[in-house]
Amino acid sequence: MSHGLAEKIRDKQAVVGVIGLGYVGLPLIRAFTSNGFRCMGFDVDQVKVDKLLAGQSYIKHIDAGAMSKLIETDRFVPTADMTRLNEADCVIICVPTPLNETRDPDLSYIEGTARSIAATLRPGQLVVLESTTYPTTTRDVVLPILARSGLTAGADYFLAFSPEREDPGNPTFSAEGIPKVVGGYDPLSTELACALYSSAVVTVVPVSSLEVAEACKILENTYRAVNIALVNELKMLYDKMGIDVWEVIEAAKTKPFGFQAFYPGPGLGGHCIPIDPFYLSWLARKYGEQTRFIELAGEINTHMPTYVIHRLGEFLNDLGKPIKGSRICLLGAAYKKDVDDPRESPTFELMKLLRQRGAVLSYNDPHVPQLPRMRHHPDLPPMSSQELTPEFLASQDCVLVSTEHSAYDFAYIVRHAQLVLDTRNATRNVVDGREKIRKA
Repeated sequence: MSHGLAEKIRDKQAVVGVIGLGYVGLPLIRAFTSNGFRCMGFDVDQVKVDKLLAGQSYIKHIDAGAMSKLIETDRFVPTADMTRLNEADCVIICVPTPLNETRDPDLSYIEGTARSIAATLRPGQLVVLESTTYPTTTRDVVLPILARSGLTAGADYFLAFSPEREDPGNPTFSAEGIPKVVGGYDPLSTELACALYSSAVVTVVPVSSLEVAEACKILENTYRAVNIALVNELKMLYDKMGIDVWEVIEAAKTKPFGFQAFYPGPGLGGHCIPIDPFYLSWLARKYGEQTRFIELAGEINTHMPTYVIHRLGEFLNDLGKPIKGSRICLLGAAYKKDVDDPRESPTFELMKLLRQRGAVLSYNDPHVPQLPRMRHHPDLPPMSSQELTPEFLASQDCVLVSTEHSAYDFAYIVRHAQLVLDTRNATRNVVDGREKIRKA
């Protein structure tokens, strides 16, 4: 039975099912189909399924034409019918793992998905969790749910964890070009999962257990969060000292060893870096330990939107204006440049803080034409991206740069705006009108 699955993977006859058709799932499907596999895509959101079936893409860097061709040739079958999970030989879970209101892990999506798999699980299937989560999740949460099927992991079916490492919009590293860490429930599960990913990904890195693979992803993102917190803290100090932190970083990164450049900003964004360190802090408390270093970094990064608004208040005050009643346009709703992904974008926290202070808000984002409804910011009103005409820019008391999209002509923006608050050093090359630029 196990050899049969290995042979199907080797011959690319195995059907790969991906649960979660978002920023991780769709690139993964593209990687497998481009390497000769037939894929099924599962999502509880019928709207997403319908758009794919209609030849539309809801993610900017996923080519709609290519997806449409895969569907036409039956190489990709999107569906919201979870009862069809038994049609897949290999099932990969790519569902969200957010934090709840108390910053504890919300595993409801993983648990619900595991229940759907358990309801249809058959002998010979491989199940791989890719969703970022804390160590022990696969063994302690997913495994007991799958056990309700009456099948035994490592004998009847196979179980592994392989953390997603997708970087949306990165032109250098696509899903198939990023090494995959793989940890299995048992040696055979590891072997089969490695065989599957080796067929579509440049490099596979097997590790000794599920927990090592889970901990690997948490380490990667905690490393980034801690270092970003460091430069954010230095930024606040250097601002008071009249030192440009961006110039400091540019000078420091000329050292060819022992230093990696990280950059400050208005807050963390994306699904991983703002969230993953809190998984580890939560887990540490369960074991009676403290992750003081990580928690301090979280406090600093979480404080950054408040710091930006404080600086904005100072700059407006210099002009004799309060935040209340001032017209503020935020540039960028996506969490990073040149993508359409708004998950955990600091822009939404900035908007919340500005609304609390009575500002009149607007925004522009060439990649996010309508402000999506966000889980943690349900009270933000519906908004549409405003065209950056000279008249519109001149009518704003301040233009706040939250995301430095390449599409922005910052010389043009500075020329027509009254005041530009730059949180990303996006205006560094602007020569004329520098008296109107403030950094935060």
